[in-house]
Formats: sequence, structure tokens, C-alpha cells
Amino acid sequence: MRRFLTPSDIGDLNQALKEAAEVKKNPYAHQHLGKNKTAVLIFFNSSLRTRLSTQKAATNLGMNVIVLDINKDGWQLETETGVIMDGDKPEHIREAVPVIGQYCDIIGVRSFARFENKEEDYSEKILNQFIELSGRPVISMESATRHPLQAFADLVTIEEHRSDKRPKVVLTWAPHPKALPQAVPNSFVEWMKVADVDLTVTHPKGYELAPEFMEGVHVEYDQKKAFEGADFIYAKSWASFSEYGKVLSTDRSWTVNEEKMALTNNAKFMHCLPVRRNMVVTDGVIESPDSIVIQEAANRVVSAQTVLKRMLESL
Repeated sequence: MRRFLTPSDIGDLNQALKEAAEVKKNPYAHQHLGKNKTAVLIFFNSSLRTRLSTQKAATNLGMNVIVLDINKDGWQLETETGVIMDGDKPEHIREAVPVIGQYCDIIGVRSFARFENKEEDYSEKILNQFIELSGRPVISMESATRHPLQAFADLVTIEEHRSDKRPKVVLTWAPHPKALPQAVPNSFVEWMKVADVDLTVTHPKGYELAPEFMEGVHVEYDQKKAFEGADFIYAKSWASFSEYGKVLSTDRSWTVNEEKMALTNNAKFMHCLPVRRNMVVTDGVIESPDSIVIQEAANRVVSAQTVLKRMLESL
């Protein structure tokens, strides 16, 4: 496997889930694969779960790990071509990436949407230059449009907690004071569409995700109706795609609370974290026995390790 961005990169999901279960059961069983191998994890944006879980996953596989925070530890990188570099960016990404590739065997990249230009964000300029220029397998640790490690961990978590053969999974928009990228909901929808679940997405009008992700997906604009009979509720905030990067609403009536959860089929509550309490979700819901956000976060190690294992096997 040379890259990890979408479900198609990992192949058969049932096989991937079986492999993830084995990785979780025996996390140190494949350390021989990572011996004398190095992973460089590059962060253009802040991270807690992604950094720690991916670093832990690589260590479990016996790898050496180098973490580079571009904003603190490296030169500011110019990403445009044809520019006169007389500003505050002394190094170009087209030199930096091949150099990084000389120091490692696998590269992880985290680079968020900037919300300055929709077309530029959705072209994945930074991530694609790592794929093009590094000469190494590349893992997306969240890009402008996707967060596949999170979505894979979400699917592992649903698989562990499902009681129905084909559970009803609801992705609900939630209010937030800041404009957040669509990467997590995009990937969640993308992965759930190819999983054996009944997916519904609910959000206020104006918060529709990009059409390339939403084809064939049931959208319900009435949040309470969407919650009825649900087995899993996945809450997430995101900014508008049509009015790109804008916060159109902070309507607290969309906050996930106990009253709404009572409409479900004793649904498990999920969120990728970090979460704004009593804005996205009430204390009572996130602290209830049906909240599986910590288990979900723990599975970030499992998803990353499964992907890294496959990449090491292909070297």
C-alpha cells in the first residue's frame, strides 16, 4: 500500500476489520516489520490524538519515529510555484519533501483546510505534493478534505459495539463557535457508505457536504426524526461547503442532549474529539454509559497500526 486517503486504498473492509481486531489483540506481534524502519510524522496543524496514536502505533511495530511540527520545528514552506521567494518562507516544498523522503520509510502528513479558497483546499495541494515528490508511502493524518485514520477507527468502534446486523448510524451536525473543516464528516460518510450500515446525515440547510461525498446518502433536515431508532449517533461540527468556510448558524437547538438520545434505540454516542461540551453535546450524554468516545479514541492506535503494518509489508 503506497498511500492511505480513502477506503479504496485499504481494500476489502471486512478483511481490514479482521486485521484490525488481530492488531488490537496482539499489538506487538509484528515488530519485526518495523525494525530499522523510520516514520516521519509531519504536522502543519495542532494534534493530540492523531500525533500520540500514530506515534504509538509506529512504536508498537518497532519503528523509529520522527515528529516534525512545521510551524515550530522547521522552516516555513512555500507551496506555490512560480513565486519570487522574497517573503517569510525560506524553503520550497518541492525541495523539502524529497529531502524528508531521504530520512524515512513512511511519511504521515497532517494539513487542514485553510478556508481561503475552496478549489485549492479540495485539490489537496500539500498532501499531493508529498505523494508526488517524497518517493515514500504517505498516510493522510487529516487533510483539507478527509480524515481516513479517524473514519477507520470509527468503523472499528462501530463493529465492536454493534448489536444489529445492519445498524442505523446517524451523523449529526452540531453547533460550534468556529469554522471547522469538513474532513471528518466527509471521511465518515465515505467510509459508512461502503460499510454494512444504514446511514443518515442530518444538518440544517446550508450545511450540505460536497456532492462527491453525498451521492446516494439519505439526508434528513429534521434532527429529531433522524435520531428515531438510531443505534449510533455521531456528532460533528463543520463549516458550510456552499458558502465555503462560513459559520451560518450556532443554533443550540442542534446540541445533542438526553431528550434526543431518548428517541434512539439506546444509541451509542460518538465524537472524534476534542468536543465543546454543552454546545456540541451535553455533559449528561458524553458522560453516560452509552458514550463510547474514549473507546473510539483508543481505536485510533488500531487504525493507524493496521495501515502502517500494511505499508511496511509492501516495502
